[in-house]
Amino acid sequence: MAATTAPFGRVLTAMVTPFGRDGSLDCEAAARVATYLVDNGNDGLVITGTTGESPTVSDEEAGRLLAAVVDAVGDRASIVAGVGTNDTAHSVRLAQQARRLRADGVIVVTPYYSKPPQTGVIGHMTAVAEAAHLPTMVYDIPGRTGLALTHDTLLRLAEHPRVVAVKDATGDLFAGSQVMAETGLAYYSGDDALNLAWLACGAVGLVSVVGHVAPRQYVQLVKAVDGGDLVAAREIHETLLPAVRAVMTRTQGAIMAKAGLQVLGVLEHRTMRSPLIEATDDEVAELRVDLAAAGLLNGTTA
Repeated sequence: MAATTAPFGRVLTAMVTPFGRDGSLDCEAAARVATYLVDNGNDGLVITGTTGESPTVSDEEAGRLLAAVVDAVGDRASIVAGVGTNDTAHSVRLAQQARRLRADGVIVVTPYYSKPPQTGVIGHMTAVAEAAHLPTMVYDIPGRTGLALTHDTLLRLAEHPRVVAVKDATGDLFAGSQVMAETGLAYYSGDDALNLAWLACGAVGLVSVVGHVAPRQYVQLVKAVDGGDLVAAREIHETLLPAVRAVMTRTQGAIMAKAGLQVLGVLEHRTMRSPLIEATDDEVAELRVDLAAAGLLNGTTA
């Protein structure tokens, strides 16, 4: 699965942050989740991103979590630390911590809510990349941040030697294709509903939430596209539609990803930190039906 054009690997999961029943950080469970994902084909993981509930994880906890995952699977997968906030100084400190703890890269989301001008966004992301001294992925998800990365901003960021990739959750395949054609930026699909479409347009890989429950299938999807087998790729895409619906459309994705890991026997608890709440029993029952329809429950311990 290695590819020189994919700086962080091909199939990454934006990993959840496990908590105990009392809400405390569970680093042992995090190591188990990371091991499960890598054992099933992930060659990269994103830690303490939005799916990892970064707004409710302290900097000290983020460091312990990153260290636990690096120790567990850092010799077999790229570990990318989420360091994005809407405070540049805070993101710089997180980036420096990520480097100290042997992350392979960092991912920085567009500063949310504050809506700085594009020059401010460039300054923010450049400061993080320079502080990390690591390959940097920028994350464009205007539906959550309220602020998109413009075409010109992406061209400017591409000039920085450490800004090497984009996680795109804009849904704009044409805009992303233009940037790929004009720069050396590696694109990663940040929207599971469009994984096949992004790969077909030239994305090098995925940063997935549904990957928690379908890691092997997404490895197969990437291999099918690499091999030019569109028929097989479409079959995998269509087979996984119930799983995408279950994880990404009924409630917040991290909620259902944790529930999915519990159904699969990987996580003991599906505890969330407020304001997120754990999946209800009815939601988990629906999830089981959809995972079964996608062929993902065979051989589980659930």
